[in-house]
Amino acid sequence: MANIRRIVLDVLKPHSPGILEMARQLADLNGVDGVDISLIEMDQKVENVKITCEGESIDYDRVEDVIRANGGSIHSLDKISVGTSMIEEATTHQD
Repeated sequence: MANIRRIVLDVLKPHSPGILEMARQLADLNGVDGVDISLIEMDQKVENVKITCEGESIDYDRVEDVIRANGGSIHSLDKISVGTSMIEEATTHQD
């Protein structure tokens, strides 16, 4: 089976833990080399964030476990890169 190398997730999470703590927990997972979390929108009780994980062999189920353990829920898987090398999205006429 091909390795997951990048995932981009739209996540709804409570304010606590903060994005710093969640990023550290995700970065500590085996196969994850780097994590980027961007705050998209903040409400009184929750935050909508975009989470990007990159690495050689990301275990999606473990990423999902960390998010859920911190009270978050994945709204959508917005992008995924799989294989032996990273392929950047090609531009098209629609872009």
